[in-house]
Amino acid sequence: MAFWPNSESAKQPQRVHYPAGVDFFEHEFTSVAADELDPFGPDIGDDDLGIDDPETMPRLFQGDIAIDPYTYITLRLGVNPMRHPKRLWPNGTIPFEISPRYEDKEWKLIVQALKTFNALTCVKFVPYDGEADDYLLIEPPEDGPLGCWSYVGKRGGEQVVALQRPDETSAHCFSSEGRIMHELMHAIGIYHEQSRADRDNFVKIHWENIVPRFRKNFKLISRKKGKYSFDYDYNSVMHYGEYYFSKKKGVMATMTPLQPGVRIGQRKTLSKIDCLKINDLYGCLKGRRGKMYRSFCHLLGL
Repeated sequence: MAFWPNSESAKQPQRVHYPAGVDFFEHEFTSVAADELDPFGPDIGDDDLGIDDPETMPRLFQGDIAIDPYTYITLRLGVNPMRHPKRLWPNGTIPFEISPRYEDKEWKLIVQALKTFNALTCVKFVPYDGEADDYLLIEPPEDGPLGCWSYVGKRGGEQVVALQRPDETSAHCFSSEGRIMHELMHAIGIYHEQSRADRDNFVKIHWENIVPRFRKNFKLISRKKGKYSFDYDYNSVMHYGEYYFSKKKGVMATMTPLQPGVRIGQRKTLSKIDCLKINDLYGCLKGRRGKMYRSFCHLLGL
């Protein structure tokens, strides 16, 4: 099967309105109300390009996670959202469509990220055939917030993964394959690493350095102390960097590792534990097949 469906053979999807999570709820899980949204707000701080980080720019839950009613309820009830079957893609198969508005080099980077998941995990991204009820539409944001953002797990219907294209005035999602993989991991069903209930054993949050209205983004998704299948992963592509939502980026760290000599916030590719976590979430670490995927993750994960 070709990795890019023939546009003539695939049905054109019906465009639907998607709630981007900015003004969807007025509660502690949303970041900023719609009338406060400032895509280039100076209170976040500048990155190396002199503009916002593309994962903090959307101003959604934890920066880049769009919230819908079901996700809100599960988070409020303390249900482990990474284990809820309603949010998993059946058989680990994820139909996708890539917007034609991307240029060739951007399209190739998206495809490379998808192929990496297909090679290292039992999750399989397949071209949307026009028939599947649920699928990902990977597109530059227009109606919703700018930057890089996604829902977590399968939401149902046409589901947007927003990846902003490069331009001269805003942050974008094509500086590395890992930027794209971060949002796709959300769509697979993975939350940020630093939102684990045990994170305070591994990182220190500098609350005084966080822009006050974004302190909510550092809340844990669950306060229930449970046993995790994998060690805390400083190297995860899903971990915040040291200056996310800082009052003065590059100077006032909002989060620092408690273990000396480690760095956080890499956006190169999947870590070994990222890879194992995806395979575990979809039940693929058992038996002979499990040995194969474990080997892939340990050999090829960062």
